[in-house]
Order: sequence, then C-alpha cells, then structure tokens
Amino acid sequence: MKSAKIFFIVIVLIFTTALTTRAQYLNPGDGVRITFFNISDKVSGDYYIQQDGNIQLPYLGLIPTKNRPYTEIKSEIIEKYDSLYINPELTVQPLYKINILGEVKAPGYYYVTDVEKMTGIFAIAGGTTASADLGDIYIIRDEKEIDLNGQELIESGKTMGDIGLQSGDRIYVPRTWWADAASITIILSVISVIATVAILFLK
Repeated sequence: MKSAKIFFIVIVLIFTTALTTRAQYLNPGDGVRITFFNISDKVSGDYYIQQDGNIQLPYLGLIPTKNRPYTEIKSEIIEKYDSLYINPELTVQPLYKINILGEVKAPGYYYVTDVEKMTGIFAIAGGTTASADLGDIYIIRDEKEIDLNGQELIESGKTMGDIGLQSGDRIYVPRTWWADAASITIILSVISVIATVAILFLK
C-alpha cells in the first residue's frame, strides 16, 4: 500500500513538472493579438509588452505579465473584457518575437502566433531558398539545438503551439549538402581554369 502511494506521488510530480516545463511565458518585446468578432469598439489589434513587464490594453489599462504563464495572462484578459462587454466573442493569441535564420529569402526578427504553421513561418520570412534543407531544420534555444523535420511538420499541419515554440527562439533552416557540394565544385572549376591560364602564360 505504501509503495503504491509513493508511485502515485512520483507520477503526480512528473506530470506537474511536465506542465511547468511546457508553460509558455511572454517577455518584454513580445505581445498579444486580440480579435473581437462582435464588438464595434476599436479594441482588436496587436499589443506589445513594455520593458517594465506590463502591457497596455484598451479600457483595461495595464496588465502585468512578468513571471506569469501566458495561460494566466490570457484568462485575465478574457475575464476582464467579459465583465466589460455583454457576451463578447474574442480570441487572444500570444505574439512571440523570434529570429528566422538560414536558407530563407528574408531572414530576421518576426512576430508569430502559436497557431502559425510551418508554411506560415516560411512565408513570413519570404519563403525558403532553392538550397533549403526542409527535413533538417532546428530551433536554437538557450544555446541548445532542437531538431525538427520541417517537411513532416508541413505535411502534418502542426502549429507552432504544437511544437512548443517559445519567446526568443531562433529557427534555423540549413542548406542541403548538395548545394554545398555544388558550390565547392564551382570553386574548384574556377581554380582549375585559373591554373590552366597561368600555365599557358608561363610557357
């Protein structure tokens, strides 16, 4: 009986730890996207977290976000607007500031929501180049690399929320090995031509 109780406690602790690990947090520079479907007031829009950790929302004032999981912030926003309007229909989405790098046409910093799909991520960055290796992309987070199969994510239609995207993540799209091989071949061909011309001049 005692061993069964210990086993149950261990399972609860593991489950609680998993939930805590998956909890999403917003940092200064991130934001929320609020969309009202049945309210004429100009409330819908993107709102960003200030350096002090607060976010200013229409008719609600400042909402603190520091050291609070996103789910808690979302619940507070919805509850406060629910008390302000009669049966409001709205969605609240996180806006994560991430860096998209590598073989995309317009690498840089972008804001993405947790409902964004991999195709949307690539589209935001101008699309991928012809040399992109979609099967071997990865997320760089706190100097750690998280491997992803971009092709499978595209085919499955999984969202950024499904893969656990976090604020500050860097998504890197590498080059295919044959693209690098082609570049080396071109360089070697140029060197060969230069060497041939040099030999002709030396004769």
